[in-house]
Amino acid sequence: MKARVKWIEDVQFIGESGTQHSIIMDGPEDRGGHGTGMRPMELLLLGLGGCTSFDVVEMLKKSRQNISDCVVEIQGERSEKIPKVFTNIHVHFIITGSNIKESQVKRAIELSSEKYCSASLMLGKVANITHDYEIIELA
Repeated sequence: MKARVKWIEDVQFIGESGTQHSIIMDGPEDRGGHGTGMRPMELLLLGLGGCTSFDVVEMLKKSRQNISDCVVEIQGERSEKIPKVFTNIHVHFIITGSNIKESQVKRAIELSSEKYCSASLMLGKVANITHDYEIIELA
């Protein structure tokens, strides 16, 4: 896996993935940012959310759960001191569908966080990561 980051101006950068996708990153305005892109630490939370969502959706589909939506809301707290690493991260899953078994949702989240999600396992080395979920049943 490869990636490339190129400085544009001030504290604005463009990130390019090995799969030919790009994203603009920008720093905070008090450090010269212009509000034109995500901050790098926000991208870490998005990466965690994407990684664990991928796992959970795949496991729920394989266990024949009739899901129609999966939203993950992530809240991260960072250290006040430099380096301002994440100290606590909370991941909240909102699973929507019909006749979804709570035990399957719980198991999928546990397996993702403890075994499959590389981002969770890596960030869990420095941050306390907690999870919860809600199931929205469609009529």
